[in-house]
Amino acid sequence: MKICFATNNLKKLEEVKAALGGEFEIVSLADIGCKEELPETGDTLQHNAFQKARFVKSQYGVDCFADDTGLEVDALDGAPGVYSGRFAGEPRSDERNLSLLLEKMEGKTNRKASFRTVIALLVGSDSHSFEGKVAGEILQRPSGKQGFGYDPVFRPEGYEKTFAELALQEKNAISHRGRAVRKLADFLKAHHAGKNQRT
Repeated sequence: MKICFATNNLKKLEEVKAALGGEFEIVSLADIGCKEELPETGDTLQHNAFQKARFVKSQYGVDCFADDTGLEVDALDGAPGVYSGRFAGEPRSDERNLSLLLEKMEGKTNRKASFRTVIALLVGSDSHSFEGKVAGEILQRPSGKQGFGYDPVFRPEGYEKTFAELALQEKNAISHRGRAVRKLADFLKAHHAGKNQRT
């Protein structure tokens, strides 16, 4: 089954391909010739995910899914949340976002946070969404070179390492995106199996 993952983030693409396994041919925006910046003007993760997926489906006519992820920090009243990717403004920069987060967390004793991912799927005329969430805490300083975004300062509950210190397979097993992708994969497998039975 061939499906487009509507992202320009190659690390995200790598994570999702690893999590979905070989049953699906996941193509990128570059593979379908999409060079435009995808719209992302919603005020919720779900809105953004569907906005991106609908743009790709309407412009390129392919079945696709898109995700939006937010880091929700208790001490910052859930910020940066839906604005995680552009927390420090444009142009987007993981380094500047991370610096701003640590600056805002200075002196805060409550370091609890959670990562949340919403995946919007458009297959044929149907639309579905899947959510994954993982709790953890924000460290005082970055640690680790794997991953991207806020991974170097996010330590998931029950672990001694940050997301940026975990191997991709370990991260996928527990991460917000990994959890959402497994729900997506279960749905796609069932959908694909049902389609094969009908034909």
